[in-house]
Amino acid sequence: MNKNRLIIEQLSPYDVATTVEKIIATAAKKDWQNPATHDLQQSLAKSGKEVRPVQVIEICKPEYSGTMLEKNDERIASILMPCRISVYEKADGKTYVTLLNIELMVAEMPSSIAEAIKGASDESFEIVDIALSI
Repeated sequence: MNKNRLIIEQLSPYDVATTVEKIIATAAKKDWQNPATHDLQQSLAKSGKEVRPVQVIEICKPEYSGTMLEKNDERIASILMPCRISVYEKADGKTYVTLLNIELMVAEMPSSIAEAIKGASDESFEIVDIALSI
């Protein structure tokens, strides 16, 4: 994975459903919560749009989110929460996983936010790496 880019895409060896299951299970083993998973293919179908499978997984770890929300001036970073991981199929029939490298965006934020985001970002990448190698 090239972590010098803002949006990082990785090929999954699994189909979309299996990739989503593995990422959620791996996150849970690392004490991350999964508040929601959005099936964008299903949502768009309700509006008459047909797209290939795409799901967006939300994950959250109170250790990081609590640090970012406990002080008034740092609550501004709530726009970056929860962490999101996108899993989708392209026209080649293969499944891909995309994460935002949020760490690249926090240069101007207070150090406690930057540290929490770095920890959350590092663990998010680790969750995907582990899930895709199971």
